[in-house]
Amino acid sequence: MANELEQLVLSKAQKWLDGDYDEATKKQVRYLMDHDRKELTESFYKDLEFGTGGLRGIMGVGTNRMNVYTVAKASQGLADYLKKNFKTPSVVLGYDSR
Repeated sequence: MANELEQLVLSKAQKWLDGDYDEATKKQVRYLMDHDRKELTESFYKDLEFGTGGLRGIMGVGTNRMNVYTVAKASQGLADYLKKNFKTPSVVLGYDSR
């Protein structure tokens, strides 16, 4: 089981290295791959999920972290859902300044 998890994590991390991600993000992923496999696993072993408080997580690189890429993915998913299910959807963006 551990080997399957390790393969999943390495595959997801490699997609970030090969994909259209900024160089600073790629540098962080490379660092984790070379120096901190535990944090690499925590960062990539699953996708960040919505909970009762919305999309929340630790800031950092990876699919299980809050970053510009996970927020963009969630936003695109919401937009796709709205476009598919409503004729003229509208949204309100807000934030909590705490």
